[in-house]
This record gives sequence, structure tokens and C-alpha cells, in this order.
Amino acid sequence: MFPPPGVAAGHPATAEAGLRILEDGGTAADAAVAASLASCVAETVMTGLAGGGHAIWFDGATGEARLLDFFVTVPRPHPDRAVAPLEDIGIPFGNEIVHYQVGIASCAVPGVPAGLGELWEKHGRLAWERLVEPALELARGGVEMPYAHAECLAMLAPVMTLREGARIYAPEGELLGTGDRLEQRGLASALELLQEEGARSFYDGTIAEVLVALMHEREGPVSREDLEAYEPIWLEPVETEYLGNRVLTRGGLSQLVTTLSALPSLRGMGAAERVLCLARVLEAPPYSGHGEQIGDTTNLVAVDADGNACALTTSLGLGSGDFLPGLDVHLNSMLGEVDLHIRPLEPGARMESMMSPTLVLDGDGLAIAAGSAGGTRLRPALVQVLSGILDEGLAPQEAVDRPRLHSAGEIVRIEPGFEEEALAALEEAGYDVRRFDGLHHYFGGVSLLARSGGAADPRRSGAALALP
Repeated sequence: MFPPPGVAAGHPATAEAGLRILEDGGTAADAAVAASLASCVAETVMTGLAGGGHAIWFDGATGEARLLDFFVTVPRPHPDRAVAPLEDIGIPFGNEIVHYQVGIASCAVPGVPAGLGELWEKHGRLAWERLVEPALELARGGVEMPYAHAECLAMLAPVMTLREGARIYAPEGELLGTGDRLEQRGLASALELLQEEGARSFYDGTIAEVLVALMHEREGPVSREDLEAYEPIWLEPVETEYLGNRVLTRGGLSQLVTTLSALPSLRGMGAAERVLCLARVLEAPPYSGHGEQIGDTTNLVAVDADGNACALTTSLGLGSGDFLPGLDVHLNSMLGEVDLHIRPLEPGARMESMMSPTLVLDGDGLAIAAGSAGGTRLRPALVQVLSGILDEGLAPQEAVDRPRLHSAGEIVRIEPGFEEEALAALEEAGYDVRRFDGLHHYFGGVSLLARSGGAADPRRSGAALALP
């Protein structure tokens, strides 16, 4: 048994792109690739072609699962040329200003195109050119900004409009809002090149030429050699048992396995006991000691009629503020994401990531394919949703919609909907409780497909669509 065929994602246009491919007879890999390419047009506040990511693939015929690491790598030093300094920029978050390091010097070697190409080559069925079509149509026609994306753009405007992005995200000087059309005509040119030259266009083709030229012009760290050396990597997932289910996911900074192993059953707990348990088990102190970052991410999930499944997560970080000329491709800012710098950055090495594409299997086979966006909030968001479904018996969308908390040690940020006795218990326990006015993209963006239905996060204006 497996979840009904469909796609769940962080934007309706992303989900629709994947569903079209399933309707054409594509595999879950085909659908995930097409949806991810579409997200690089529709969700450019969250992700992009020059980012990195991780995916987990489930083979419906064999029951085997594999991880695909296509996250960014650290550029190698090039003594023959200078590298520009990182640029500090402040992003308003509530009453705080969160500082980021952006600019061309923050760009690591991109992995998204190579990862999508690898996923298609290993598990795809349709032609590559067909998979690019939905994203290309979006780039040519523009795409509507949903509420959650407009809200995120408003927060991230200082970097999104730093340079070339001002033309895209604040045409005529006014920031795009809910319902406005996001126009990125240059992305159509980038996608046409990907369609013609394949994913390698980003590494040894025309797009690589544009990227290397921009790096020379602005003294960036990525070289032609860095691009040519990049390769995605297949890995074995880590595994844990949770309430009689097998959970397969990533290791590293994800820590999902550790957290689920430490989480007791919440079923039957009172409101105060439950919230205190979550605050303790889900505590996520800054990994690097530099303070919590709010760089963004997106996630999508696809399941096909043969029971194959793919959960795929990608990100640009915050974005460097630099765009490939004529192509509207925003460069990543991963070298400036201090939460990922838990050890020295080794030239040529994969950077760390909190991404956690996840599968849940029971005695009957695949029960859930899921993932989340959200940086340090990614793991707590995914744990709260999985426990809601597997432990507390909630329907998938109900579990995703339910208010969340994020514990960062002494500070607990929390969405409305928790009982007053729960909030009082947190304060009595010494937590600094910071209440949000509504559901907020800060608390992650979960998308999943389960046997009992699909779910997508309203915090990202997501959509879950089933194959008819």
C-alpha cells in the first residue's frame, strides 16, 4: 500500500506542474523534477535554480530508499584573483533586526540543476524537454504572488531588492503584494537553455559561461573549475523507529532521528504537559552559536501510480542579492548562512544542511512521504506534523494546519491556538513566550502525501493535488 498518486508543494503552480507530468504518465521523479523547476519560477522568494537541495527516493517495486545530496559545495581558493568581502544586511523580524552576510562572496557552488538532472536520469521516464515545459510556461507568462509569499517578500525585501532584484520584486518602485504578478522573463531564457543543453548548462554550458563572467566582474568565489567538478551524490538514509513505524531520513544537521527517538507519545497528554514536552524535546539552539537565521526553503512531494515516491527540498538561503544578467537567476547565499557553519568550510566540500526529506513505512509499506522548509524551524515543524498524524490521529491537513511552536532554549515562539493554560505553563517554567498574531511562514512549510490524503502548508500558501 502507498499514498494515492499526487503532488504536494509550497505553491499551487508548483503542485500543478508536477501533477501535469503525472497525468502524462511520468514517474514520481519526473513530477518532482518538473515541480522543482516550476518552484524556481513561482517560489523565487524561497528557492531558485542556483540553490542546493536534498531528496529522498522510494522505489515502489523494491521498497528501497535512497537519498540524493545535491546541496551546494564550498568554492576552492583561487590565488590569482581577489574575492569581494561579504556584505552585512539587516532583516527586520518582529522587534529584532537579524543580520545576514550576502553579496557575491556568499555564493557557493550551485547543486539544483545537477540534482534534478541526476534524479531524472536515474528514475525518470519522460523526455527532459517535457519536464521543463511547465516551468517555462510560468516564466513566459508570469505567476501570481500568493499571500504567504508576498508576506515573506515584504520581510526579505532588503536583500531581494538589493540590486537587480528591485526590477523584479519592486517594479516601478513598489514592492509586489498578494495577487500581483511576478514577472521574470529572464528565467524563460534560462529555462530554454536548460531545455536545450540539459542540466549541464549550469556547469559546462551557456549558463556556466554567464555565471563565471559575473563572478569575474564582481570578484565572486565560484570558478569554472568549481562548476565542472560538481556532482550530486547518492547516499543511504538514516533510520529510526517511531511508534512502531520505520522513519527514513537524512542525518547531519537534520537531527530528525534524534528528536523522534526522544519524543514520548503525546496522545492523552493535557495541554500544559504537552506544550512543555514539545518545548523541551524540540529545543533548537543556534547550531553555530551565531544566532538564529531566517533564510528560506521550499519542499515538495510526489507519488506516482506505481508507488514510487520522492520528497525534495531546495533553498537559496536568503539569496546573495546578485542575479545572472539576462537570466534573472538569483544566486545563493549559503556561504553567508552562519547557522550552517558548524565547522570550518573546507574547499570542495559539501556544506551542512538541516533539510530532512522523510519517508515513514509501516507493515503495509509506504505510509507517508514528507518534508519541510524552515531552517532551524524545519525539524520542529516536521516532528509536530508527523506526531500529529502518527501519534495523535489527526488527518494530514489537520496536522499541518495545527498551530506550532519553536523552542530556542529560553525563548519559545508560538502561534495562536494553544490553550491559555499551556501558555501559562510555559511562562511558569521560565520560558520567554513570544506570541505570533497568526500562522506564519517562520514556523516552516510542511508538505506531505499520506495514505489518508495529502497536505500542504497554509504558511506557504501551498497546495496538495491528487491524480484524478
